[in-house]
Amino acid sequence: MTTEQIKQFIQGGEWTSIAPEIRPSSIKNADGTLKPFYLTRVFKYIPGDKFELLVTNSAYAYGKIPLVKINIKGRMVWQGSHPIAEDAQKVDFIADEAYEVTPLLQGFADAMNKLATNGYNKWEVNQMQSIFKKAFAPFGLTDGQIFAEYDLIYIYNDMMFWGARNIDGRGFDKEENRPTNLQIPLIRKQ
Repeated sequence: MTTEQIKQFIQGGEWTSIAPEIRPSSIKNADGTLKPFYLTRVFKYIPGDKFELLVTNSAYAYGKIPLVKINIKGRMVWQGSHPIAEDAQKVDFIADEAYEVTPLLQGFADAMNKLATNGYNKWEVNQMQSIFKKAFAPFGLTDGQIFAEYDLIYIYNDMMFWGARNIDGRGFDKEENRPTNLQIPLIRKQ
């Protein structure tokens, strides 16, 4: 598929995780191993290279204890082919419209009330706060920074793949960290 064919194919409707996904984080357990985190995604491509992404992080593998909901909106910049698979495309996701965090569990809100207080209201369960262009230490964001990820999109058998996190937990925050493997796919929501 060409880039234009991919854009046409992914528009119209939402794409969702088929199951909770596991990701390595940069945080380590007491034994030195990387602490995993679990999430589900709901993605919507909007013509004109816009996107909306809703990520729900969970405390455990089966997604039964949601911790936080993260809503990101912005634009997509298509950068050409990616060598992972034929027709895969490099895509930069630039969150230049919205970046919002909603605690879903009291323990998460309590942690944010210790780690992210400057410029924020008290963190409360089910109360969204914008972190757009604000310092937010839990996600490594600095004041004025617009969040961006250097990722990929690959379509195969009506499934949309993005890149799998780097095994050492590094984010996709620079071109050299762009993924080299595929993540669990998203499927079109019925």
